[in-house]
Amino acid sequence: MIAAQDLQTDFQLPQEADSQFSSDTDLEDPDGKHAKIGKGPAAKKGKKAHGDKAKGGGGGGGGGGGKVPGLGWVNGHHQENGMEHMTLYEVVKMGKSATQSVVDDWIEAYKRDRDIALLDLINFFIQCSGCKGAVSAEMFRHMQNSEIIRKMTEEFDEDSGDYPLTQSGPQWKKFRLSFCEFIAVLVRQCQYSIIYDEYMMDTVISLLTGLSDSQVRAFRHTSTLAALKLMTALVNVALNLSINMDNTQRQYESERNKVIAKRANDRLELLLQKRKELQENQDEIENMMNAIFKGVFVHRYRDAISEIRAVCIEEIGVWMKLYSDAFLNDSYLKYVGWTMHDKQGEVRLKCLTALQGLYYNRELNTRLELFTSRFKDRIVSMTLDKEYDVAVQAIKLLTLVLQSSDEVLTAEDCESVYHLVYSAHRPVAVAAGEFLFKKLFSHHGPEEEGLPRRGRQSLNGGLIKITVFFFLESELHEHGAYLVDSLWECAAELLKDWESMISLLLDEPMPGEEALTDRQETALVEIMLCAIRQACECHPPVGRGTGKRVLSAKEKKAQLDDRTRITEMFAVALPLLLSKYCVDVDKVTNLLQIPKFFDLDIYTTGRLEKHLDSLLRQIWEVVDKHTDTEVLEACSTTYHYLCNEEFTIFNRVDIARSQLLDEQVDKLNRLLEDFLQEGEEPDEDDAYQVLSTLKRISAFHNAHDLSKWDLFTSNYRLLNTGLQNGDMPEQIVIHAMQCTHYIILWHLAKVSEGSSSTADMVNLRKQMRAFCLMCQRYLNSINTTVKEQAFTILCDALMIFSHQIMSSGREQLEALVYTPDSSLQAELINFILDQVFIDQDDDNNSTDGQQDDEAGKIEALHKRRNLLAAYCKLIIYNVVEINTGADIFKQYMRYYNDYGDIIKETMSKTRQIDRIQCAKTLILSLQQLFNEMLSDLGCNFDRSSSSFCGIKELARRFSLTFGLDHLKTREAIAMLHKDGIEFAFKEPSPQGEGNPPLNLAFLDILSEFSSKLLRQDKKTVHVYLEHFMTFQMALQREDCWLPLISYRNSLQAGGDDDTMSVISGISSRGSTIRSKKSKPAAARQRKLPEVEENSCSSSDAAWMNREQSVQTPVMMPSPHLTSTVLRDPKKMRPEDSYTSAYTMSSEQHPHQPAPPQHQQHQHHQTPMDYNTQVTWMLAQRQQAEARQQQERVCMQYAKMRNHMQHTIRRGSGLMEDDEEPIVEDVMMSSEDRLEDLNESMDFDTMDIDLPPSKNRRERSELKPDYFDPSSIMDDSVLNVSMF
Repeated sequence: MIAAQDLQTDFQLPQEADSQFSSDTDLEDPDGKHAKIGKGPAAKKGKKAHGDKAKGGGGGGGGGGGKVPGLGWVNGHHQENGMEHMTLYEVVKMGKSATQSVVDDWIEAYKRDRDIALLDLINFFIQCSGCKGAVSAEMFRHMQNSEIIRKMTEEFDEDSGDYPLTQSGPQWKKFRLSFCEFIAVLVRQCQYSIIYDEYMMDTVISLLTGLSDSQVRAFRHTSTLAALKLMTALVNVALNLSINMDNTQRQYESERNKVIAKRANDRLELLLQKRKELQENQDEIENMMNAIFKGVFVHRYRDAISEIRAVCIEEIGVWMKLYSDAFLNDSYLKYVGWTMHDKQGEVRLKCLTALQGLYYNRELNTRLELFTSRFKDRIVSMTLDKEYDVAVQAIKLLTLVLQSSDEVLTAEDCESVYHLVYSAHRPVAVAAGEFLFKKLFSHHGPEEEGLPRRGRQSLNGGLIKITVFFFLESELHEHGAYLVDSLWECAAELLKDWESMISLLLDEPMPGEEALTDRQETALVEIMLCAIRQACECHPPVGRGTGKRVLSAKEKKAQLDDRTRITEMFAVALPLLLSKYCVDVDKVTNLLQIPKFFDLDIYTTGRLEKHLDSLLRQIWEVVDKHTDTEVLEACSTTYHYLCNEEFTIFNRVDIARSQLLDEQVDKLNRLLEDFLQEGEEPDEDDAYQVLSTLKRISAFHNAHDLSKWDLFTSNYRLLNTGLQNGDMPEQIVIHAMQCTHYIILWHLAKVSEGSSSTADMVNLRKQMRAFCLMCQRYLNSINTTVKEQAFTILCDALMIFSHQIMSSGREQLEALVYTPDSSLQAELINFILDQVFIDQDDDNNSTDGQQDDEAGKIEALHKRRNLLAAYCKLIIYNVVEINTGADIFKQYMRYYNDYGDIIKETMSKTRQIDRIQCAKTLILSLQQLFNEMLSDLGCNFDRSSSSFCGIKELARRFSLTFGLDHLKTREAIAMLHKDGIEFAFKEPSPQGEGNPPLNLAFLDILSEFSSKLLRQDKKTVHVYLEHFMTFQMALQREDCWLPLISYRNSLQAGGDDDTMSVISGISSRGSTIRSKKSKPAAARQRKLPEVEENSCSSSDAAWMNREQSVQTPVMMPSPHLTSTVLRDPKKMRPEDSYTSAYTMSSEQHPHQPAPPQHQQHQHHQTPMDYNTQVTWMLAQRQQAEARQQQERVCMQYAKMRNHMQHTIRRGSGLMEDDEEPIVEDVMMSSEDRLEDLNESMDFDTMDIDLPPSKNRRERSELKPDYFDPSSIMDDSVLNVSMF
């Protein structure tokens, strides 16, 4: 691969005179003196219209793809024999040669033989589209463009939809750039001669226009990009021609205006001739651009492919920006305006970026006035685009529009952008912040020039006021941190002017100046705090970033400088601010957060200890004056930050803290002595003093260890008195509980360090258990708030002191493990049922007023969600029994909107802990709902009632949570069916013998889980079901027995047997399919007519067989085969094997096989003898017609049931997002799997030739366990029951 410029090339092919050009015609010609050289009769010989392919009379044609025999392209250079041929496409794709050199070599080849060179260029575009074919010289000479394109379409590789422009990877990204660059350089190098020969450009434009109309996406996309890049290059040429024409015109006017004596007529003639040639060239270029615009752009800007539309809009934006005189008018702008409504964000984004390039140049604003007035509303609406990138660019475009003219955007337009400063998407918020800054802060009058740089009267002081006004007027949000973050990149200097902010807060207003109101001062304090936090933390607020980014060295230095300046400034000003606003809750709460951003060393290095003492005194006063929880917690947090042993100020702060707490504890002890005296009723003043002191101590106990004051005794005494008397104010009880909880946690932290004694461990255990019992007793309080506090603390304590306390090598804490007893678990779940699962209207916590009422409801719901989540944590961490979750799971559908996510996550976590126990809990929740329904509606309820249908729908949703991997949930699903079957037959009928059991309808609910059973497990569950059935049950056809019939059919659907139960009379979809397409082997076995006749009453034959083989008088579905009663078991077919296998008793000892006639039956009814069975069989045959009528009734019931189920599923609308594809039996999903329907079980007692299964695991991969019928019937487990 050679790219050397001095490579000797020698074309030996004959050339025509009209293709010869001088060597300097393709070099830069700024003066245009060589323009139109080579444009004459010879050049016009090959002239064609743009719509047809021009065919020149070049000599000797080359091979396909532009490869001449014995010649080729290597890095754009012609080579002799023996060198590898390389096309233009391969050279550009490799990207190892400079594009300039590749184009120059092509131009040299074009001068020698334009047909061969042009053929190379045509194949370049074909191959860049991903087409494997090539245009031969013969095709080029004798075929029209449409025929060539049709031929190339036939040779296109349709196996893959990828082509070079759409393939990913750095190589193809570079190829796209090289492809576009090649076209641009080609036109630039040919702009002085070749493009005017009316052959090369006509041929290329005609080809690209035809390809751009192809139905092949690759052709259309590639040719459109090439044509539009060609147009862009021509626009540059036209722009140069326009400049040269203007220069020539000025030279001509200047020369003509000279006096006659000094005028050079020959120069005038030359300038006139040059202007004429330039005008002709300009007309040629305009014709080419019109051909491309009308032939390609007008059709492709609305192409079905978004990438093609985006290319069109991107390029027209370039044209309007480069050559605004020709393109910046409404005829071209309308395409951009129309495309702003495109459904693809990528195209809308290109529209906005194209317009930004136009609005950035203020000289073009007058030409955009009509467009702005027409499409301004659309641009404003795009600020709320669902694609964040589009919204960002729309805001930036509006910012440019705002800079061009203040009058274009109305107040409503600006307000629609203002509120986006609070957007959770940071790029949108930053763009909106820049718009806000340009609108509000960028207009300075001449009177503002002499203002001071800092302080109340400075320019920033006025801008800070504007910021405060805007913050207060934006009623949509009250989050100062988001506003500060939005303005940070464009107004950081303003937001860091804390000196002006302090001056606005502390200094008195000047005469005539309007002072800030209390509300404005509160907003200013909040903005000041947010700006301090942003400067010190250097990351956006919560919700606007994925995490802390790594700061550069410059950013770290700026952060340290800001922190130092903040400390030096506010160490002095903060005590003054606290003194001024000491009684204002909001201001004090925000001001007390500032010290945590201090560099505490500066108190010592800057000799600011007196200001520290002043700060501590102000905090003491704040604690003494306030009882608000937020203020007290802010004071506690400030003390916690200042009490850092790493700094020299620790002793000074620790002494002040100890003095403050000593005073509060002593005050509490004095108050309690009077407050808890027997026989005296405490007055309100004493209660208020106790409550205030308790609040202060609780707030400090949250962040500070107060163990040395021994507060447990007094708090426990207070709580105990409240229980005994029952008249303790609720807030005192709540804060006493909270304080006691903190005491125990600090004691646990001390014990966990390992430095405490055994006595401390015993003392902690006693305190913890006594406190938990106290909270348990408060669960029965009449006050709801007290009960909620007791419940929350109990849940936290049970989590902390659960068995997990011993993890991470803390086995010494085993004595502290506290396991809740059954009574405590019952009280906790009763609290959840009484306080959480209530209707919104039943909650009394909402306040008056519609807006306040709505906010109160949201707050109450949030509180209830926290209570439910606290208890669910106990379930998933195995602190309480998993089955206690049944009371929660049964509320899944009713309260899905409020708690659906919590309940669903709890089910998921419990399933990860113990699948079987989770399944038993789910079925227990359904049983509880069923029992509640029976108690409400009675035993004769209607199965179409809303209550029963709701339980069925809940069961369906529970079934969906098990997923599609049935192997993972195999044991759990089987256990679920076992419990469901036992529940259905648990209670006998209250109407006496012969009627269905009381809970039989539960089987209809249980059938929702049948699709989750594996095929072999369906048989096992069916056998287990028959243990509970009597022979008379199997014969019943009344409506009350339909749940049993339906459930049995759900177990038989998709099994290995080829026949559904004849008794049920309802055939499933699987049996219908099997009747249409059965295995050839089975068909050969069923060719006897008498066999088919017997199969109609196969239930009779099956029942006859039970006398010898089955321990229960229950009919089993048997294949449509002859009766097996006279067969030798060793010669049974595989289809019959499972019937015999299930006849073996699960209670029979393997070493003591009993004859069939001596088997013991363990069912309620005595089995019929052989003669009775034969009599019954004959009677049944005589009543065939009556039985068929009953079967039709059953079919109608099944249809009604399916329709009802479909209606419920459509009507509920709950939890549709977590539904999984409902597959009754995956074996029914394709005809290729129908053969698997006839597979039999692989038993250990016989060899069965199973057909291969294409879509399931081989039988050997399924581990035999007690759910596998083969394992159940194996000799080694005959004495083990299924469950």
